[in-house]
Amino acid sequence: MRSLALNDDILLNIEKPARYIGGEVNSVMKDPEKVDIRFAMCFPDIYEIGMSHLGIQILYDMFNRREDTWCERVYSPWLDLDKVLREKKIPLFALESQDPIRDFDFLGITIQFEMCYTNILQILELSGIPLHASERTKDDPFVIGGGPCTYNPEPLAEFFDIFYIGEGETVYDELLDAYKEWKKSGKSRKEFLESAAQIEGLYVPAFYDPVYNGDGTLKSFTPNNLHAPSSVRKQVVMDVTDASYPMKPVVPFIKATQDRVVLEIQRGCIRGCRFCQAGMIYRPTRERNVNKLKEYARTMLKTTGHEEISLSSLSSSDYSELKELVTFLIDEFKGKGINISLPSLRIDAFSLDVMSRVQDIRKSSLTFAPEAGSQRMRNVINKGLTEEDILDGAGQAFEGGWSKVKLYFMLGLPTETEEDMREIARLSDRVARRYYEIPKEQRSGKCQITASSSFFVPKPFTPFQWASMCTAEEYMRRADIVKDEFQNQLNRKSLKYNWHDAQVTVLEGVMARGDRKVGKVVEEAYRLGCLFDSWTESFHNDLWMQAFENTGIDPNFYNLREREEDELFPWDFIDTGVTRKFLRREWENAIKETVTPNCRQQCSGCGAARFGGGVCCESKN
Repeated sequence: MRSLALNDDILLNIEKPARYIGGEVNSVMKDPEKVDIRFAMCFPDIYEIGMSHLGIQILYDMFNRREDTWCERVYSPWLDLDKVLREKKIPLFALESQDPIRDFDFLGITIQFEMCYTNILQILELSGIPLHASERTKDDPFVIGGGPCTYNPEPLAEFFDIFYIGEGETVYDELLDAYKEWKKSGKSRKEFLESAAQIEGLYVPAFYDPVYNGDGTLKSFTPNNLHAPSSVRKQVVMDVTDASYPMKPVVPFIKATQDRVVLEIQRGCIRGCRFCQAGMIYRPTRERNVNKLKEYARTMLKTTGHEEISLSSLSSSDYSELKELVTFLIDEFKGKGINISLPSLRIDAFSLDVMSRVQDIRKSSLTFAPEAGSQRMRNVINKGLTEEDILDGAGQAFEGGWSKVKLYFMLGLPTETEEDMREIARLSDRVARRYYEIPKEQRSGKCQITASSSFFVPKPFTPFQWASMCTAEEYMRRADIVKDEFQNQLNRKSLKYNWHDAQVTVLEGVMARGDRKVGKVVEEAYRLGCLFDSWTESFHNDLWMQAFENTGIDPNFYNLREREEDELFPWDFIDTGVTRKFLRREWENAIKETVTPNCRQQCSGCGAARFGGGVCCESKN
């Protein structure tokens, strides 16, 4: 019988103690004496967020299928428990065994969002693991990072032993086998890292040296160890149908952000939006077999007891078997109290028909993501959506009984003018106007159009990686212009406008395209008390600005300049398959407002065809 790391007195005095006790349905228990490898899988945010992450569920299941490995979970303790752990000197522990993280062989951290970077340092410090990889000994776990932020790992380079670039199902077995061999050999920590560096897709930052020009830009980035390759190639699972998938995902004790069965129907996206990192780094698009998905749906609902099933994909409408799958789900689970969630749909007649069958129209709202108000800006970002598409979709929705619509936009995109900004409000008004064209007796009450704008952040491996950003003040000025234009609209009483935090956007931009020097800012911000920076109630911009000042690093250097065409980027050593030449061509197409067809309409020669599968190799009729 395991004993809990926290006593009753602590558990009764913290928020949501169920976050920390483990023992959930489908969590995996093993005898620590009978395994060779103990792997702590971490999501550096609270339990409810981390438990909703599909990538961790996949790796948790995959690792625990190995008899020699026990994978457990750990999340960031919220501020109340963080304080208790420090005061009482209780080491951070894994949920399953309640054993200290420092006793594990690996600590694997999924890095999903730039604003969780200080939480990574919290995890390390509370675990008693030295923050800097260079200070760790054979008694410390190997700290390995994965997830989308590792496509520019440099701001975190000092804190990680290894970064896994790409999809986790490919070479983790090779890494774990190499670890078992090393453990028996008595070799040094460095020698294990040398063997890891030779596995495709693994990046060991200690084996590379950046050199800078006088102006602060990167001059060179070269290996300092013979075992480290000059380029690290991302890992891609070409056969997603037969890849490992969790049939018995862990069921949280408390309501998670996504408290449902998740069916990943495909990876990648054919659309090619120029601001979207996921659409570039997850190329090529690969679909799961529809019959396998049907089998997964039946099994996972049975093993979890969940009452909702969600289809996961960057663009669900582009899944070729969507109609068959959705029809099956509706028919199979009719009358069984199972809700079906369909995110990432393009609003067309089929989608609306499906949603009318699975949603309570009176309560639900529809979501469109035009991203830009004007057609010119939508062409710049290659959205592939016309105003006619938007208004037709909204019209069909209103005629089908919906009266609530959410519209998502971005402000601060390259080449944006004041006219483009004002078009956000005008387009929202035209959507509302479309509602009031329906005869009064056929309407469902008053319509409600909620428009939200986030602020643009250029990401690595997108055509916009060369672009400049705005200051926080300029972003807010643009939001004020849009807000002002909303007040001028005919249907303003039916319109609502929200915008994101511009200060967080500025920091996100620095982390997204930063080099190794930015790691000093992250560490200093953490020392000053920054934690849970993506949470409004715990974000302290003044402390971040102090951290920049204390370290002598200028955030404007990373955000406010347009990059030269041939500038060496901190992430250029990573080979994603998508070529820099293609990305540059797309940047130039953006400036020319030229639309590039999607991958099914026409191949644009991005480079992802080298992986030999997916949409790149579909037969053309």
